[in-house]
Order: sequence, then C-alpha cells, then structure tokens
Amino acid sequence: MLNSFFECGGPYETADFVLFGAPFDSTASFRSGARFASGTMRNESIGLESYSPVLDKDLEDISYHDAGELTLCIGEAQTALRQVEDFTAPLLLDHKRPVMIGGEHLVTLGALRAVHKQYPDLHVVHFDAHADLRDDYLGATLSHATVMRRAWELLGDGRIHQFGIRSGERGEFAWAEKKHVHMHKFNFVGLAETVQALHGKPVYLTLDLDVLDPSILPGTGAPEPGGVDFHALMHALRLLAPLRVVGFDIVELSPPCDRSGASTAVACKLLREMLLLYGG
Repeated sequence: MLNSFFECGGPYETADFVLFGAPFDSTASFRSGARFASGTMRNESIGLESYSPVLDKDLEDISYHDAGELTLCIGEAQTALRQVEDFTAPLLLDHKRPVMIGGEHLVTLGALRAVHKQYPDLHVVHFDAHADLRDDYLGATLSHATVMRRAWELLGDGRIHQFGIRSGERGEFAWAEKKHVHMHKFNFVGLAETVQALHGKPVYLTLDLDVLDPSILPGTGAPEPGGVDFHALMHALRLLAPLRVVGFDIVELSPPCDRSGASTAVACKLLREMLLLYGG
C-alpha cells in the first residue's frame, strides 16, 4: 500500500488540505464495500500522473497531507460519526481544510458537524443521484439515505444545494419543493447561478460518485441509470473553483463492485482534479 495519495503528500505542518479515509459502510442498503474505497484509491493512485494537462497544474505545486485511514466503529453509526467529527475539528482549528474519502455517504454528517461549528454560515453543495432526504430509512434516522435530512437539521432552510438528483421517494421530492433545500434534478442546470449566489460564503462540497452514470462508474453501492458523464461533472467542479471551499469529500465508491478497477481510476482522477481546482 502507498503511504499517500499519488505519492505527493507533504508534512501536516505546512499542509493546506488534510486527506483522510473514513472506512464505514454499515448502513449500506443495497451493495456494501464503500469502506474499502480510501485504501484502494490510495493504492491505485500510482496509476495516475500527478500532473493534470487539463488544468496545467501538478499536485507537487499544492500543499496537502495524507493522514491515512481513521479507525471507525463498524456497526454503530453514532459512534463512527463522532469519531469523524472528533478528527475533523482539530484540523479546522489548525486552519487546515478537510478532504474526506468515504465510505458511505453518512460519514459526511460527521465532517459537517465539525465544519459547521467553525463556519456557522456554511452552505453545502451536494452532487448525487439520490436525494438522501428521508427522515428515516427502515426505522433508522442515521443512514446514507437520510444524511442530507440530518444535514438540513444542522444548517436550516436554503443552505443545501443539490444537483444531479434523479432518485428518491416521492415524499423526498415534495419535501424539497417546500424550499427546505435547493434541489436541481437530473443535471447541473442552475449551478452557475448558485455559484454567483454563494460568492464569498463558506462552502462544503460533498460528491457522491453515483451522480455519474453507471456506464462510467459502476462501482458504487446504489447505481442509478441516467446520470451525468465525466466531462459534465468536471465542468461542474470547475464552476465551483471561485468559491470559498472550506472542505470536501468523495463518497460511495465501492471497489468490490467493479473488479476492473475503472471506477477507482475515475475516483482517483476526480480527487486529483479537485485538489488542484480548490488548492490554488
């Protein structure tokens, strides 16, 4: 196993970003395996160059530290979320920006709890196939299917901006339409206007990889046909570059669901591009 993503990481003291893995998938409702994402991505990142010809930037030009994998309580969501929060909070006090690699989407809530304490006026930009707005899933209030509802309880109305959503219960869409969140269905239409509205405000970006069509990224726990392609996602990520991104995560890669390794390669490349986009 590699010691750091792309073998380019530096010391904690001088880092802007701190990367860490959150290997938790205990509430996965269809296909598990997301707990293996961070370790697999770290190991497979050797297959990609540190230089991005699209952005004309290199990971050697930015400052980040790879803190490795957290040891999370598998099977007990509340404890795992507290562990993620407890790790994230000191990073923010040290003026670092957290970059979390899930894990299922529920781990985002742990990071958000810490980031929101540091930035009370925080907004969340959420790329996903699924709304994740259920109040509970099969009786559980802590689930990858409820994570954005729990985030809304933390942030309040109008602070969550969803794009690419194409799956969920009817009630989730009806609840969103009551202006609790800004939901943009199917694609990234409206993102440019959202970027203008969020100028200067602290933003946390959460990228659920199943926003991509399964033909591009089949290695995820709940693949949903009809997603965006890689170039559309990259264009959307570039649109966010002017924003004050105070942290971000990539979640829901399940390497066992794609033995070819192609999905992991996509996730690694997205991580590289995001670090370069928001690390300048």
